[in-house]
Amino acid sequence: MRREWMAGIVAGALLATGCVSNSKYQEAVAEAESIREELAKAREQRVALEQQVKALKELNAKYSSEANAARDELQRLEHSRDKERGKIEGKTSELEEKVRVLSAQNRNLRQELQDVRRHNETLKSMVARYQKELKDRTQMPLAPPQGGSPALSEAAPAVGMVNVNKVSANDLVLLLGVNQEEADRIVSNRPYRVKGELVAKNVLTKDTFDKIKERITVSQ
Repeated sequence: MRREWMAGIVAGALLATGCVSNSKYQEAVAEAESIREELAKAREQRVALEQQVKALKELNAKYSSEANAARDELQRLEHSRDKERGKIEGKTSELEEKVRVLSAQNRNLRQELQDVRRHNETLKSMVARYQKELKDRTQMPLAPPQGGSPALSEAAPAVGMVNVNKVSANDLVLLLGVNQEEADRIVSNRPYRVKGELVAKNVLTKDTFDKIKERITVSQ
């Protein structure tokens, strides 16, 4: 704008003094017009550049905000990951401890099972031996006592008979072959006046009683 104004003044002054020709004046005017057009373009470019700078600043602010939000979210995820990792490690340690405890218990149970099996084999051997001895004894003929009467000899209990009013529950299991529950019922329902009370008192079933009745006595 200043250059255009100065060019107009110079052209006017030259014409006034008659120092320049008309052609020179026309050239000066054309140059002033060109300068004015260039100035207008420069102003448009400046406005466009200012708009671009403003838009870039807005984008920069937007990207900065998004970057901060992304960084905050990343930190939150990392914190959550570390927290979850701590929980998983704690749970893993707890499970490993449970596995160790269960493994030790299983070893103990296997050892107990082996001990019980060995004990059962021993009991089976003892039962078989006692049953054989009882069978041998019940098959032995009884001799009447010297000076005694035959009637008294027949009334006396046979050798090897098991007195259900006196022997322990364990001996009942070993000597008669009944199970532990049956032996405990026999002991808890004492005394018996006759053998048949074992069935009458619901201590033994009829089938079980029939199997052992020839080998038991209730004599006091």
